[in-house]
Amino acid sequence: MTKRLDGKVALVTGAARGLGRAYALRLAELGADVGVIDINLKSYEEFEGEAKLMTAGSTMDEVRTLGVKSVGAEADITKREEVYAAVKKIEDALGPIDILVCNAGGGMGAPDGNKAAQINWEQFYGVTERNYYGTVYTCNAVVPGMKARGYGKVINVISVGGLIANSDGSYAHYGSAKAAIRQYTMELAQECGRYNVTCNCIAPGFIATGRLVENYRKAGEGTFLRNVAMKRFGTPEDCANVIEFLATDLSSYVNGAVIEVTGGTVGRMIMNEPSEA
Repeated sequence: MTKRLDGKVALVTGAARGLGRAYALRLAELGADVGVIDINLKSYEEFEGEAKLMTAGSTMDEVRTLGVKSVGAEADITKREEVYAAVKKIEDALGPIDILVCNAGGGMGAPDGNKAAQINWEQFYGVTERNYYGTVYTCNAVVPGMKARGYGKVINVISVGGLIANSDGSYAHYGSAKAAIRQYTMELAQECGRYNVTCNCIAPGFIATGRLVENYRKAGEGTFLRNVAMKRFGTPEDCANVIEFLATDLSSYVNGAVIEVTGGTVGRMIMNEPSEA
């Protein structure tokens, strides 16, 4: 039986665990060979909840059990030269990349820290580099080849935090980095659309990955779910469904868009309001 992505090559960054792993497995189920870039290809070992989900020694091993090829490359996404070298390794092994999912990123610091006028500079630089810079480096390593071949699907992962602001101005370093990726993706879509290369964003909300589900419980689930119309956390599969749409011909005329996977997180993010002076 022919699958939607038979003969395609996909690359997912930050796919050793969590959402990136879910994306890699979904693309493999659809028939694509999958390259994985991560700073540590066994980073799942750092989190009990992630380790319990693994069915093999690495995401690449899990992908291979689905009957397709997979190659991994370790790289620090904030280092341009490492990103380019990792992309070359994967293309040398699997062939030109047709589908790119820039998932690597993440935050730093306490959720109620890094208010807009009270930035921790070390965390600001770290978050900006691992999210915005890493996405730009990866796209610049991959997209010129897509343009030359006249085909490509670019999916950049932002966050609901890049679309709305926390009501107390917190986590501003992360939100602004994700917002920058959104704008960059819109620019990329304008450049690449004429070459049959589409560039879109997925914006997850509160997703219960193996790493985060315990954090949600400890902090009090209601703190987060009060922002969600559906009153439940999302799953990695909810996000992978949108990745499937954006990576296949189902989205052939979708370009420069942001698809929210938030269960209806709208308006603003309610945080602990500062006390009156």
